[in-house]
Amino acid sequence: MTSPVRVLIVDDDFRVAGLHRDIVAARPGFVVAEPARTLADAADALRGERFDLLLIDVFLPDGDGIAFARGVDIDTIVLSAATDAPTVRRALRAGALTFLPKPFEARALSDLLERYLRFRNVLNTERSLSPDDIQRALGILHAGAESATVSRSATENVVLEALGDAESSASEIAERAGVSRATAQRHLSALAARGVVDVRLRYGATGRPEHRYSVVDPGLTRGGPRR
Repeated sequence: MTSPVRVLIVDDDFRVAGLHRDIVAARPGFVVAEPARTLADAADALRGERFDLLLIDVFLPDGDGIAFARGVDIDTIVLSAATDAPTVRRALRAGALTFLPKPFEARALSDLLERYLRFRNVLNTERSLSPDDIQRALGILHAGAESATVSRSATENVVLEALGDAESSASEIAERAGVSRATAQRHLSALAARGVVDVRLRYGATGRPEHRYSVVDPGLTRGGPRR
């Protein structure tokens, strides 16, 4: 009988970490530990027991999740709202199997875990792999990796109009749109994934960097053509 995949989640937001833990726990073939809130906690967990898969955010209170993942010999998937291209490239260069932008629907992570299990099963052998074996494993992992977003909704239009022509944070957009920050963040991520919105990081004197959003085509907020 194949041993279950042991998963460690590293995320400083206990609500998000709990949601991700529940998604993993619901998948057959996986066992998930209590999430680590910091890199120090993650290091302690890895010293204490064996894990097969690390689900890690980028910005943690005590350091960089990508740098941490580079230093551990464990399959890693990065789950993060930091979706600027340099961060994604850095994660992949560090050895992450893939990158799942937050926020995402539960099914996006659930489906990815299913593909990871199949990917792992193809590579679970001591024999030499043929080129077809390798391509099949990679194809399984990345097949169907479509965005978990949907077509432009009424709320998404409200968020886009609240963004307007000025660069703004998710909190500023949420206040103008009359929605929660989480709702604004979710729709902004969907818009960014489709190339409608640009996102960059602004580094302040203290604290973690702030995501700033701007419309790629200002005509979109003035009744121009919709993508």
